[in-house]
Amino acid sequence: MGLVEDVLTRLSWSSATVIAIAGILVYYVVGRIDEELRLRRTGGLRAAYFSGRLPGNIDLVYQTVKANAQFANLPHWQSIFKKVNNHTAEFRVLNRRIIFTDDVENIKAILATQFSDYGKGEPFHREFKPFLGDSIFTTDGSSWHASRQLLRPQFIKDRVSDLHTFENHLEIFFTAMSVGGDAGATAAALAAQRAGTSPVSSLSANGLVLDISDLFFRYTLDVTTDFLLGKDTQSLTTPRQEFAEAFTEVQRVQSIISRTGPAQGIIPRGSYNRGLRVIDKFINPFIDRALLLSPEELEKTIHDNAGEHGHGGRYTFLHALAQFTRDRQVLRDQLMAVLLAGRDTTAATLSWSIYELSKKPECVKRLRAEIAEYVGVEGSDKGCRNPTYADLKAMKYLQHVLNETLRLYPAVPFNVRLALKDTTLPTGGGPDGNEPVAILKDTPIGYSALVMQRRADLYPAHSSPANDFDPDRWNSWQPKPWQYIPFNGGPRICIGQQFALTEMGYVLVRLFQKYDRVVSHMDAVDGGSPKLKSDIVLTPGDGVKVAFFTPSKVQ
Repeated sequence: MGLVEDVLTRLSWSSATVIAIAGILVYYVVGRIDEELRLRRTGGLRAAYFSGRLPGNIDLVYQTVKANAQFANLPHWQSIFKKVNNHTAEFRVLNRRIIFTDDVENIKAILATQFSDYGKGEPFHREFKPFLGDSIFTTDGSSWHASRQLLRPQFIKDRVSDLHTFENHLEIFFTAMSVGGDAGATAAALAAQRAGTSPVSSLSANGLVLDISDLFFRYTLDVTTDFLLGKDTQSLTTPRQEFAEAFTEVQRVQSIISRTGPAQGIIPRGSYNRGLRVIDKFINPFIDRALLLSPEELEKTIHDNAGEHGHGGRYTFLHALAQFTRDRQVLRDQLMAVLLAGRDTTAATLSWSIYELSKKPECVKRLRAEIAEYVGVEGSDKGCRNPTYADLKAMKYLQHVLNETLRLYPAVPFNVRLALKDTTLPTGGGPDGNEPVAILKDTPIGYSALVMQRRADLYPAHSSPANDFDPDRWNSWQPKPWQYIPFNGGPRICIGQQFALTEMGYVLVRLFQKYDRVVSHMDAVDGGSPKLKSDIVLTPGDGVKVAFFTPSKVQ
């Protein structure tokens, strides 16, 4: 009997295994048949298919994560589009269909003409909720609209054109430059200045090699926290800034989580969770203090702050938000969203602008000449003054430098939307790629401003190569609609666009009022090929090592 029972047991397990495998196959086949039928009903076709070599295309996930770690996202996605000979590709990861595109018409549809068909989606909201909560960046529908209505008034022209906060922190920024960026030395130098033992005019970064990108990120963190909270992080003068380190680490891990799709459960999150605790520990006391104020006290606080510099003077974002909502979670989430946008995108664009200008002395010469014409430069006979908002808007070459930087290095290089219903994309489907692409509800669609804005076929034949930094291209070239989207577009276009452009322009003008030459020291670091680090924001992977020179010291 024991032998018979053993045989029956073995047969039972074998049968169960066969049944399980058959069940999985039936589920897969039925699922694919249902998918094909639904795809046909949309009126679209499949896009060009890109396949990996391993089951579930898990090797594609590995290659994508590896490309990100090696700062090679741009060539990685360019190679995929080249292999499929199309600007829209589809692939599957663990049986989930994913679309990726750099097609202008498809991006236009996602962001504008079919806006209601595509959104952030619940998976994105769930992924980013620990970091950005229910903020403007993570929600759809009425929640997103409420966030936008809450934030929009905080970026009206009167707020954007107030330059005092930028200038207040530039004194510290220039001091930090003069000591090579060392935070402890910066604090000591500032103390000496304020004690009258070291005049400001004697401090200069002349010829000193420093990582200007690191200083930009610390400067914009101080400016943004000052703007948001009324008190800055003092990262330019604090040797180890726990909040800044935590904010950077959370973004790094968040980017990996987003890129691994269905496999994201295997990503370790210890440093991510620790970083979130540090961030909340810093921000929560400010929220607590704001919520202790009555509406009348909030109004008085805002009025008193405005009076500090006259009309449109210093402005505290948190106090203004607290006038409209007493929900501490809403305040926290919106502060985090604006902090991410205000600190990282601005610092990244400033970093890339100096990366390119340091290799183009003729561009610096022209930029400084324009600055001298409008507001003067230090050491000139007519002297100089700080630029106004109107000055910045009037400086055409300055605007061209910023536009060209954002063309080559859009602050948010990759983005994703989720189909909110069965729908289509205008082009990229079928054998020739000219038919609509069938899209089913809950399909993720990745799109890239970085890849699209470097497509050579989108530029005139006489134009400078798409990969070249050339501010003069903007003298005669006007991008067609949706070929240039550094601030996204459509209803979700960045509401802080003018604030960011104003801050970037102001910093560049003040820099080149003081210095008339900047020399790159990056060839020894990256061999002349910039490392495009794409976490959430596109940043220089190796920093930006340069030396600035004052006019009197140039040989």
